[in-house]
Amino acid sequence: MEFWQNIYSNFDPVAFSLFGLKVHWYGIMYILALIVALFMAKWIVKRDKLPISDVQLDNYFIWVEIGVILGARLGYVLFYSDHLEYYLSAPWQIFNPFSNGEFVGIRGMSYHGALIGFLLASLLFSIKHKISLWFLLDLVAISVPLGYVFGRIGNFLNQELVGRGTDEVWGIYVYDELRHPSQLYEAFLEGILLFAILYWYRTKTRFMGELAMLYGAGYGVARFVAEFWREPDIQLGYIAMNWLTMGQLLSGGMVLISLVGLLILSRNPKLREDKKYW
Repeated sequence: MEFWQNIYSNFDPVAFSLFGLKVHWYGIMYILALIVALFMAKWIVKRDKLPISDVQLDNYFIWVEIGVILGARLGYVLFYSDHLEYYLSAPWQIFNPFSNGEFVGIRGMSYHGALIGFLLASLLFSIKHKISLWFLLDLVAISVPLGYVFGRIGNFLNQELVGRGTDEVWGIYVYDELRHPSQLYEAFLEGILLFAILYWYRTKTRFMGELAMLYGAGYGVARFVAEFWREPDIQLGYIAMNWLTMGQLLSGGMVLISLVGLLILSRNPKLREDKKYW
C-alpha cells in the first residue's frame, strides 16, 4: 500500500505540453466525461428506440456544454469563492485562464452551478427545437452518471477536493497527512451506483420527468453522504453545527426540490399520457 499512499509523490498532474501549454490530466478526464456521457446517450437512444435523432442529440450536447461551463464557473464564484467582491468588480477575470502571463487554466468549478446552467440550456433548447424538456432531462439523467465518474477521477488526479484525515490503510498522503481518497468515493456513489439504479429503473417509470427527479434526489443523497469524507472548502469551513458543509447544504436543497418535483409531476395526468418511451 506504500505506493498507493504516496501516489501524489510519484504522479505529475500535467499529462504533456502542447505548443508551450500544459495539458493536465484533469482536462483530459473532463473531455472523457463529456465523450462518455454523449456515447451513453446515443447508446441508450439506439437501444431503447427513443424519439430523438443523432443530429438533435449532438446539437443538444453543445448547448448543454456551454450552459455547464458557464454555470459551473459562475456557481463556484457565487457559492464558494472568497474573492467574490473582486470578481464582481472585474467580471472579465472570471473566465481568464492566465495568471501573471502564464496559462494556468480555469480553476474552481461548482457542480450545483453546472446543474443550474444545464437546466437553463435544456429549457432554451427544448423551446427552440420543440422537444419535450422532461424527455431531455430523463435522457440526460441516465446518460451523465458514468461520465461523471471521469470528472471525479480528474479531481483525484488534480489533487483537489481532497478528503478528510484518516487512519485507514487505503488513505493517501496529501499535505503530509493521510486522507480519504474521497474523490473516488464520490465517483462510485454519484457515478457508478447512481447509474446502476437509474438504468435498472428506466423501464419502470410511470411518467415523464421521473428519471430526472430521481437523479436529482439520488445525486443529492450520494453527495451529502460523500461529504462526510471530504474536507470542507478551506475558505468556508463548516456552515453550521460544526459538521454541515456548503456541499451538503446545496445537496440537501437538491434532494428536497427533487422530491417535491417528483410529487408534483406524478400528479400531472398529461405527463403520464405523453410517456412515449421506455
